[in-house]
Amino acid sequence: METNEEKLRRLEFYQEILLTVIDQSYPFYALIIKHELSKQEVEEVYQLCAKLDYEFTKQKEEGFVTFSPLLTHFVGMLNYKLEPHETIKALYDQDIYPELMALLTKIIHEN
Repeated sequence: METNEEKLRRLEFYQEILLTVIDQSYPFYALIIKHELSKQEVEEVYQLCAKLDYEFTKQKEEGFVTFSPLLTHFVGMLNYKLEPHETIKALYDQDIYPELMALLTKIIHEN
């Protein structure tokens, strides 16, 4: 009979394998697993992105040409377990808020 510790080790091994598989196609999901974010923490990242995407759209319509405060807000409000540049790239690569993530990437490269 397998002990709980053996089951846990086996599940951790399976998780490593799955991370390797999803890392290329779903980089943001891979970050979630690697950094052990809870469902609530992931929802907070999505809410942050939705809020910033709304602000970006609104500011574009109002004729803004500088969007650096959006990056500052993203970095300041992002979960401490996540690195901002890596997260932006993962979100962009997974096609989550791609226009916003492209903008944030552009701002990073300009600075």
